[in-house]
Amino acid sequence: MEGAVRIVLLSAFFLASQVHCQEAILHISNQIAGSREYCIVHNHSWTPLSQSLDAAPQFLLVNMISTMLCDSTGVSPSTVNGSALVVMRGDCNFSQKAVVAQSLGAAALLIASNDTMVTPSANNSDYGKVHIPLALMRYRDFREAQTVFGDTMQVKLYAPPLSKVDPSVAVILLISIVTVSLGGYWSGACERDRLESRSSNSEAGGGDGKADSGELFLYSPLKVIFFVAMMCGMLVLMYFFYNVLVYVIIAIFCLASASALYSCFDAVMEKIGCGSINFSVRNWNCSVRSLLLAAVCISIAVVWGVYRNEDRWIWILQDLLGIAFCLNFMKTISLSNFKICVILLSLLLVYDVFFVFITPFFTKNGVSIMVQVALGPDAAGERLPVVMRVPRFSAWAQNLCGMQFSILGYGDIIVPGLLVAYCSRFDVWVNSRRKVYFVSCCFAYFLGMILTFAVMLLSGMGQPALLYLVPFTLITSAVVAGCRGEMKQFWAGTMYEVLDSSREPLLSEGRTDRSLEGERC
Repeated sequence: MEGAVRIVLLSAFFLASQVHCQEAILHISNQIAGSREYCIVHNHSWTPLSQSLDAAPQFLLVNMISTMLCDSTGVSPSTVNGSALVVMRGDCNFSQKAVVAQSLGAAALLIASNDTMVTPSANNSDYGKVHIPLALMRYRDFREAQTVFGDTMQVKLYAPPLSKVDPSVAVILLISIVTVSLGGYWSGACERDRLESRSSNSEAGGGDGKADSGELFLYSPLKVIFFVAMMCGMLVLMYFFYNVLVYVIIAIFCLASASALYSCFDAVMEKIGCGSINFSVRNWNCSVRSLLLAAVCISIAVVWGVYRNEDRWIWILQDLLGIAFCLNFMKTISLSNFKICVILLSLLLVYDVFFVFITPFFTKNGVSIMVQVALGPDAAGERLPVVMRVPRFSAWAQNLCGMQFSILGYGDIIVPGLLVAYCSRFDVWVNSRRKVYFVSCCFAYFLGMILTFAVMLLSGMGQPALLYLVPFTLITSAVVAGCRGEMKQFWAGTMYEVLDSSREPLLSEGRTDRSLEGERC
């Protein structure tokens, strides 16, 4: 099951913001209580609003929450003339309520709703009949405003424009670059430690001296194809059985991310030389540091699991756990040679493009399977923890209705990150002091992300990042190997180590063991 979770989390996602309708702001004030702002939803093509608070006209709000306003019975025009009305949703459509309010002389209409907020709409014949601002607001928001302001409320309705360029994009870019770089560096450092340990044990007559690094190698093209096929199958299963499998994925993500976070913290403690007190209980050896780290990591995962739907702040913990998961994945999963990298990344590129661009032609609602699995079939329901999320800082109006996020899938970090990790290990194998492969691949990843963001902003729609990241990283790595005259070694990698771990490559001299090439399968 853990493997299945990793397959789902490798799904390469796109960068986008979650905007579900046309959000605007209701500014309520009076001389005693000051002012507050609440979320409203309007139809810009039907009843456009001012784009700034200063330009918006101010109205006195008349409370008619006890009526549906499907007709004018019992309502005096002198009471509502020139004012904004607030009525309850239901019994008749939006346009009928607006026409009645307009006939009474109202200047604006607010409809309080206990149901899901939707964009107000009407038949084509009704659009031309309504000339006053019309918007929906939450019923609970109106009750809160009543408590704060009493019966005397001045209101303004306005809809600030949504900026295409948001600072959250820079944060997403920073998270992705730092995670890929750290993951690649960690993989190379583990490879260096493993080789040094092997060399020491070999000199001491300790056999092959292979260190138990806990790494899992992908060295067979057939296994790579099977791996990608399982990803496709798992994504399709998530599409059809989302409401059940989402809880399974959430539970296993908590376990996997807590374990990954422990590995990251433990590596940092080891790097800074933080010692610990060891003790033994019934032949079980452990340390105080390990227990404390385990308690902290498990607590963070549990807090995320309990409060995972609290969008206002839980995204911080999700990003922390996601970064740890990606780092540990890149350190644990090793691609044995460049050939495997090319096969895996190329297949995942096709997978990404197919499920983003092709599947909308086969779904009932015209939305891709990738998007529906990433964001969930219900905007207010459970979501898979498969993306880095950063709030859109400039979308403060939309955030009143629900946090808007820029997102980047774990797969857009992990998939190119596996190639970066291979480049980092190859730098160790060829004794490259400048880490030319690792640095070049990281820079190519950075350029690919920049291009992804640029295309997204120009097209106004989310992009499958692997469409740009895979060519940038693969081509750059191949060009570097070709220019250095090491393409043969870079392509073949260390497959012989996987097939026959007793063979010792001559890495201490800064080269791979070409004499074993004839013994490879």
